[in-house]
Amino acid sequence: MSTILQRPAPDGSVVVTPESAGWTYVGFEAITLAPAAIVERDTGDREACVVVICGTIHVRSAHGEWRDLGGRPDPFSGPPEAAYLPPGTVYCVQAGDDGAEVGICTAPAERGTEARPLRAADVEVVRRGYDTHERVVGNIMMDNQAAERLLVTEVITPSGHWSSYPPHKHDRDTLPDESLLEETYYHRVAPADGFGIQRVYTDDRSLDETVAVHDRDVVLVPRGYHTVAAPPGVAVYYLNVMAGPSRQWAFTDDPALAWTRADGATLDPSLLPFSL
Repeated sequence: MSTILQRPAPDGSVVVTPESAGWTYVGFEAITLAPAAIVERDTGDREACVVVICGTIHVRSAHGEWRDLGGRPDPFSGPPEAAYLPPGTVYCVQAGDDGAEVGICTAPAERGTEARPLRAADVEVVRRGYDTHERVVGNIMMDNQAAERLLVTEVITPSGHWSSYPPHKHDRDTLPDESLLEETYYHRVAPADGFGIQRVYTDDRSLDETVAVHDRDVVLVPRGYHTVAAPPGVAVYYLNVMAGPSRQWAFTDDPALAWTRADGATLDPSLLPFSL
């Protein structure tokens, strides 16, 4: 049985807590809401970033009401929108007329930062990588947005491509070289009956798992290098949540594949067992 793969409940929901994951910082919940349905949550001693994976939502709290967040029909169609809520906030999320899916990303915080909506214009959308590891990244709450501990981003991996590539890790608190960040990957797959591949592994292979990820699966990354692949004919979306003792994303590439980060890098033909 996998130690890193978590399947969704029959209703499509998924919950990851520090207790269930066996770690300290990252919490994640994915919820599908029927039209006009309402859920209430309390951030408690954590900060939260509510990401609209698809559909439209309205968010209400003592900090204000933010209506019509989101709007995309699926996570592959346009940039995300979200809402940030600091510790000590009771809030309601109400789905719009067509329902919605939301990802609630949390981490411990003492004060947090200013409560606010994050509209599409606030999200930094970039293309990263090249050739068959080019992908589209939507930075929801990375260096582009303030938070106390949370780092949140989403990635779309096109059919036949790799992402989180080269494989990299962030499991040592040795800044500025590397930061210690727990991480979750919440996957959506198109078509929904397709699958992606994710590998998580350490240098000593004390952790070395490669799993098939299906629609709405979560993969936990407690430590080690990690990477994702989308098979031909399948696109893979994932929502990443990271948090640790410091809010810095500093990583180390797998030394065996670090050379592939350079744009246009090619393998030495002499290393191939056949002629091109």
